[in-house]
Amino acid sequence: MGALILSAKKVAVIGAAVLVAFAAYFIGSYFWQGAMATSSQPVNGEPRVINLVTGEFKAETADGKEIEAYRWDPGTILVEKGEPIKLSIFGVNGKEHPFFIEDTEIKGVVQQGKETIVDLKFDKEGVYRLICTTHSDINSNGPMIAYIVVD
Repeated sequence: MGALILSAKKVAVIGAAVLVAFAAYFIGSYFWQGAMATSSQPVNGEPRVINLVTGEFKAETADGKEIEAYRWDPGTILVEKGEPIKLSIFGVNGKEHPFFIEDTEIKGVVQQGKETIVDLKFDKEGVYRLICTTHSDINSNGPMIAYIVVD
């Protein structure tokens, strides 16, 4: 039966590899804080806050034409039926974004550099679309639509 023989050189190489792995793990965990939450948990019975921003994508086609599209970010949010929530929407790109939430009476305007707060509570399950009326389709640099999934 063959015995496992480790030379001092092999032990040193294995030890160095283990040391490098531990160092990489601890250095990486120090600098990388992981995913950032886009919502907060309710505190003292307060509604959960869900953060959205307005965003813009720009590109240039092969023939030099600039194209752009506006988006809500995140583009899909999940809420429970009957759960009170606050949408905190911050305007980053675009001067203003008038919006409405499909199948509700809710409408408003998000302005660049400002926060718009929308109080919500859905009593029916389904998918509700948050639609910017300025960018409602591809012809107007959209569609700028976020989906609110109520379960």
